[in-house]
Parts: sequence; structure tokens; C-alpha cells
Amino acid sequence: MNTRIAAVAMAVLVVAGSVPAAAVATQNGTGTQEASAYSGTHVTFDVQDSAVVDYQVEGETVLDSMKVQSGSSGNAAGVFDGSLDLSALATIEGSALSLNAQTSAAVEIGAEGSASMTAHDNDHGILVVRSGGNGQAVVANVSSNAEASAESDQQVEVTTEDGTKGTFVVVGDGSVTVNENGNVAAKLDGDSRLVFRSYPDEKTETDEQTEEYIASGKAAAEVYVEQQDGELVTDTVTYGQQTSVETKQTAENTVNVTVDRAASEGKVVVTSVSEAAVGATEDISVTVDGEAAAQASSYSELEGAIGSDTSKYMVEQSSSAEASADVYVAINHFSERTVQMQGDGGSDGGDGGDSGSDGSGSSGGSVPGFGVGVALVAVLGAALVALRE
Repeated sequence: MNTRIAAVAMAVLVVAGSVPAAAVATQNGTGTQEASAYSGTHVTFDVQDSAVVDYQVEGETVLDSMKVQSGSSGNAAGVFDGSLDLSALATIEGSALSLNAQTSAAVEIGAEGSASMTAHDNDHGILVVRSGGNGQAVVANVSSNAEASAESDQQVEVTTEDGTKGTFVVVGDGSVTVNENGNVAAKLDGDSRLVFRSYPDEKTETDEQTEEYIASGKAAAEVYVEQQDGELVTDTVTYGQQTSVETKQTAENTVNVTVDRAASEGKVVVTSVSEAAVGATEDISVTVDGEAAAQASSYSELEGAIGSDTSKYMVEQSSSAEASADVYVAINHFSERTVQMQGDGGSDGGDGGDSGSDGSGSSGGSVPGFGVGVALVAVLGAALVALRE
């Protein structure tokens, strides 16, 4: 019996040691979770009680903390009933948070009530707050000595002490501003979202264009395909309701992105693909449902494809250290559409790893099966059986 228990214990250690992005929980004497930490390739942060704290992108702290609270409780209620101006919302109590579903490229942070957050482990460290159908207030304390400025009632720019820039964007009904403490306060109505994006290298005109598409509702989703530890990993951020995305490398230098939307209106899909995924990023061809998409020469021409007879695309070289490109694909109309991006030397056929998003904003990478959490539960269950026997 002792041999069997020792073997099971060793299995627990092996599974625990295989977690690609560490999620560590500390507990007090009663077994209640006090804090959880996430450490990915690009993003690290802690979850402590009701706040996401020390949110870092590429090792730089861009947010000291972020809280979300139902608009029907505490001082957040004043923002929704009109008795308190959003700029006067300096602090909120915050809903209790916990780390939930996790993949190799994203982790969901659950909150009491309908709200939730998703942290995306891509080079922009995208953090999305979803209201979940009910009014939510958000307060984000920017890092020390950072400056925040409101560009509009849907966008706030942040610059950290070392010059790193970040942007808060409201998608849908709601508003965001700089509060009286110089931090960020947002009001989210209905099914709206607050999106935070960081720019560790520099913020380019391409980044500005992506933000405009997100804020205006023209962007259906963003897809990131990059190589991590020798494996291709994908991350998907969805911005529209009832939108799902599946990404698959079907052959060498070829990536397929299948987007399914309930609404038929055309949208833009923004993809960031590494050289490891598509080969030479200077020469990328795009097809939509097997038909060649026309290459647009300007963003206005790209947007003109929405609702037209032909989908179009544009390729912009990325400013990041990794060789990659941003590919904008304006899909003229929707149901389920498949975009294929192929670099120099690509060929059709084959079947590679895939990942998908169910529309919640969380996406999969290279983690197979039910995930590490379920695996640990299964192994611990086996340990209990061994003890019983």
C-alpha cells in the first residue's frame, strides 16, 4: 500500500511541475484562498481578495491594481443612479475575485455576480473586463508616477514612469475617465467591456488603428500566433457577442482562422502572426473560404470591404522584437468564415495544433485535454482510492 501511495504522490508532483503558466494559491489555516499568482510568457500578476494587483507586461508594472464592482452596490451605485460623477469614483470595495479556467495563453478571473476578467498572455498583455449583462464599475490604479489622460469618454491613455504606454478602451455602452486621484474609473452598461492594452516596445500608428477598430465595434476579434518554447501557441480576444474563433496551423507556413458569428454584419479580424507560424511575413497571401481576398492599399479601402462583395486584407510589419506581422482582414459578411494566411513556401493540407474561443474572450493554446486543474483532481482522486484500499 505504501508503494502505491508513493507512486500516486510522485504523479501529483509530475503533473504539478508541468504547468506551463504557474498559478499558485496560498491558503490560511481554515483553507480559505487568500491570494493567487499567475506567471506567463508576457504577463504576470497576483489576485488578492477583490483586486488584480501588480499587473506586469514584459516585466514592467503597468497597473498597481484593478477592481470591479456591481453597479447596484456600494458607492458604485451612485455612478449608475446619477448621484455621483464618474470622475469622483476614486475607490470601490470590489467584488471577490478568483482564478478560474486557464490555458497556455490566457487565464479567466471570476468575480462575484456577473462580471469577469480575462488576462491574455500576448505581447500587449490584453486585460478584458466583461460586465456580463449587468452594470459594473471599474477602478484601476495605474503604476506609481504614471500619468493618465482621457482622450474621449471611451478611451484613456496611460504612460508609466519609464515611458511604457497603455490604453483603456470601452467596447459597447459605457464610459471611462480619469478620476480625481489621477487613476482610471469606468462605467460598463449591459454587455459592454473594458479593454486594457499595453505597448512595451512602442505605440505605433498600427496600434492606434487597432484601438479605433475595437472602440468603434468594427473589430470582431484579435488572434495572436507565436512560438513559445518551440511550440506554436495561439491566443484569441473576442470583442463581439456570440463570436467564436478557432485557430489551426494546417500545414507548414499556413494558419487557418475560423470565425463564427451569429450576426451577419461584416467585421475586421486583427491577427498577429509570427514568422514561425507563416514563414516570411513580408509575403503573406490571404484567402477567405478558399477564395483569394483582395489586398487593400489603405485602411479606408479595407473598411469599404465590409458589406461589399469581396473581403480584403492589409499586412503591417510589427514593431516588436520578434519577427511578426499584423494582418487586418475585413470580412465582408458573416456566418462561419475561414481565413487562411500563408507565407512564402506555404502549402495546403496537413493538420496541426489548434485552439479556440467560445466567445468569452478566453482562448486555448497548446494545452491538451481537460487542463492541469482537472488532471490534478483526477490524480488526487486516485490517491484517495489508494488510501481507501
